[in-house]
Amino acid sequence: MTAALAADDRTNESSDAVLIERSWREPELFAALFDRHGGPIHRYVSRRLGASAADDVVGDTFLAAFRRRRRYDLTRPDALPWLYGIASNLVGRHRRAEVRAYRALARTGVDPVVDSYAEQVEARVTAQGMHRDLAAALARLAKRDRDVLLLYAWAELSYADIATALGIPTGTVRSRLNRARRKVREALGGTDPTIIDEESGNG
Repeated sequence: MTAALAADDRTNESSDAVLIERSWREPELFAALFDRHGGPIHRYVSRRLGASAADDVVGDTFLAAFRRRRRYDLTRPDALPWLYGIASNLVGRHRRAEVRAYRALARTGVDPVVDSYAEQVEARVTAQGMHRDLAAALARLAKRDRDVLLLYAWAELSYADIATALGIPTGTVRSRLNRARRKVREALGGTDPTIIDEESGNG
C-alpha cells in the first residue's frame, strides 16, 4: 500500500471532528466532509428551495463551514447536524422563495420542492388534496418552527441533533416541534404527516 493510499484510508476512517481538526493544518482534507455529507445536505435544501437553488446554497454551506472550522466543537464526532444548521440559516435568506413554492403547491398541487416529501408521507396522507393542505400549512409556519419540523421530518435528526444544528436548547426544540406539528395536524384535519415515529428513539 502506498503512502497516499494509506493516507486516504486514514481519512475515510476518521471521524468528522478529526478531519476538521486535521484540516486546520491541511485545508484540502476538508473536502472529505463534502464527500460524506454533500448528498444529504443537497437533498434537504432541494426539498425546501428546489433543485435550482440547491447547488448554490450547498456550496455556500460548505464554504461557511470551512471558514468556521476552527470554531467547530471537536467533542462532536459527527458534523452533519452542524452542517444542517448552517444550511438552514442559509435557507432563511431564501425564505420568500420557499414560502412562494409552498403557496404554489397549495394552489396547483404540483411543485418539485415537496414532491419527495409527499411521496414519503403518502401512506399517512392518502388524499391527493392533502398535499396542497400540507404545503399551505408549511408556508404558514414561522421559519423557526418550520426549520425544526423539517430537520426532524426530512433530515431525520434527533431532538439533541436539532438543538446542536440550530444552537437552541432541547426543550425549545420540543416546544417548537410540538407547535409546528399541532398546526400541521389542524391544517390536515387531524392527520399527522410526521414520518418519524416518536417511539423509534428519535427523541
